[in-house]
Amino acid sequence: MNSEQNQDKKNLTGQASDFIIQYINEQHLQPGDRLPNETVFSKSLQIGRGTVREAMKLLESRNIVEIRQGSGTYVSAKKGVADDPLGLIFIDDKESLAKDLMEIRFMIEPSIAAMAAQNANEQEILQIQGLCQEIESLMRAGINHTQKDIEFHTAIAMSSKNVVVPRLIPIINSTIELFIDLTENTLIEETLQSHRDIVNAISRHDAVGAQDAMYLHLVYNRRRIRN
Repeated sequence: MNSEQNQDKKNLTGQASDFIIQYINEQHLQPGDRLPNETVFSKSLQIGRGTVREAMKLLESRNIVEIRQGSGTYVSAKKGVADDPLGLIFIDDKESLAKDLMEIRFMIEPSIAAMAAQNANEQEILQIQGLCQEIESLMRAGINHTQKDIEFHTAIAMSSKNVVVPRLIPIINSTIELFIDLTENTLIEETLQSHRDIVNAISRHDAVGAQDAMYLHLVYNRRRIRN
């Protein structure tokens, strides 16, 4: 295959992947929904199944679809959001990284908490309350709570109803993991109290209270990192 044929194949693959993304949007498919098989897209686009297969692999690499062997292809829960969009894994100085990431969180997360207080529905509030209680139980028992902490902050971000905020979640999550690792889980009481204050403010739909509580939560974390 010469270079011109290679380029044509890349163009077809790109067009097929764009068509599949358009299909997902137009059909309002949600994470976990199954996509039609390769034959359906092949007939619609009038291209070979191999090209459709390559397009699906490209979309999987971008976290847009999830290919499950023997089952089919599904819309990814990440919907195109990279696990490490900023390439933070390649920064060696973890202490400096933690400090700098914390400054970014100060810029965005109090406002996210305020939006959550304004827009969270009752089901989302119950989820946030439940995660807060799970974190407390784990911390009191001396069990690693990193995943639940990530779920807690993710639930707050998702309930903000801001369509850009979910794309910022990986940045927040990487800070949580890094912070817990560096501080060895020493801010138990401060973390639990500030979490409760955030939850209570969101439950009351108190935007100012939620913003202040999240800001204070980050102050505790920043102070511990600096020390």
